[in-house]
Parts: sequence; C-alpha cells; structure tokens
Amino acid sequence: MSDSVLSLAGVHLTLQGNAGPVGILRGISLEVNRGETLALTGPSGSGKSSLLMLMGGLERATQGSVQALGQDLGAMNEDQLARFRRANMGVVFQSFHLIPNMTALENVALPLELGGEKDAFPRARAELEAVGLGARTDHYPAQLSGGEQQRVALARAIAPRPALLLADEPTGNLDGANGQAIMDLLFSLRDRHGATLVMVTHAPELAARCDRVVRLTDGQLATERAA
Repeated sequence: MSDSVLSLAGVHLTLQGNAGPVGILRGISLEVNRGETLALTGPSGSGKSSLLMLMGGLERATQGSVQALGQDLGAMNEDQLARFRRANMGVVFQSFHLIPNMTALENVALPLELGGEKDAFPRARAELEAVGLGARTDHYPAQLSGGEQQRVALARAIAPRPALLLADEPTGNLDGANGQAIMDLLFSLRDRHGATLVMVTHAPELAARCDRVVRLTDGQLATERAA
C-alpha cells in the first residue's frame, strides 16, 4: 500500500483574467506522504494558495491530475468533492471563515453534525478544550479575539479526525504571540491525530518546523528541501 496521501502529476491551473488567460500553476508534480508535514513557501503571487486549493479540491486543475488518498479529485463532481472533504480533510484559512451567528461550540460541531456524528457536541467541546477555549464555548466569533477565532477554526478543522490537514497562512492575521501559539497547536494537533499537514506560510520559523519545504516561483516548483 502506497504511503502517498497526495499525488499531483503535471498540474496546470489557468484562470481567465480581464486581459485573457492567466497561467497560475505550470507543470507541478509533487508527492506528499502519510504523516508528513510540508510547507509551501514563495513570494506573493507564486501560486502557493492556488496549489493548496487544488490539493483540497476547492479548485480544479486545467491540466494534469490531483489524487488525494488514492482518489482522483478531477473525476468527482462538486457534491462528491464536498463529501470527500468532509470525511477526509480539514481546511484552515487565514481569515477563519467562522459562521458569525453560531457560537464557538456550534461552529466546531457543524461539520460533525453534517457528517452524521451522534456525539458532535461532546467532541466539539473536547476539541475546544484541547485548544484552550473550554471557557469560551458559548461565545460568538465577534466576542473572540483573532487568536481565539483561529483556535476555533483549528478545532473545527481537526474535530472530524481528518487524514489530511490543509492550512493557508494560519498565522498570517495574528500577532507574534498568537502566531506562536497557533504554530504550537498545529503541530500538537497533528501529533495527537496523526494527520498529514500541508501549509502555506511566509513565516520562516513555521516552515523550519516542517519535515519538508517546497518553494514556488511563478507557478512552478523552484526548490525542494528537507527543513
């Protein structure tokens, strides 16, 4: 059985811009193994976030193939992709994407409820306690600091026990202290649940904690090295 969790082969992504087609990714081939931590780095506009979105089936490759956990994401329709993500992936965005009229507990429980888990709320409460927010379960996003909101987003992503955790600039909107705390949480959650972790980051100290660092330039893999 292969240890590969993600396999990208000859991936191109072209989007339509005002002046015509724009090549975002050009010929990306990459393997990510089970249990690995991988940092995607590079200058702004190099295609890092687009590559992460392809890995999560949130964007479709124009050419080439993207396989996750042995499944061809390009062969799935939107409903199939949504079900696959819900069962296998946790995604953490820089801007949190919490539902404002739901409490922290309700936000974390939501994907568990959608997945038909009968113990959605006890599990959600346990994940909030694991990220240090046991006393904030009944607070709404607007009542939480940026660091606390990112912790809720992390708890929501990890609650379904995903095999693959994707994080797009998880510390980008946070100050130094909160950023460090979120870094520590990411790796502790990875260790606790055994998930494979792929993250986009501009933070060298975060990239240095990963098993491998891949740098993108102009939509292509520029360098790849062990951290």
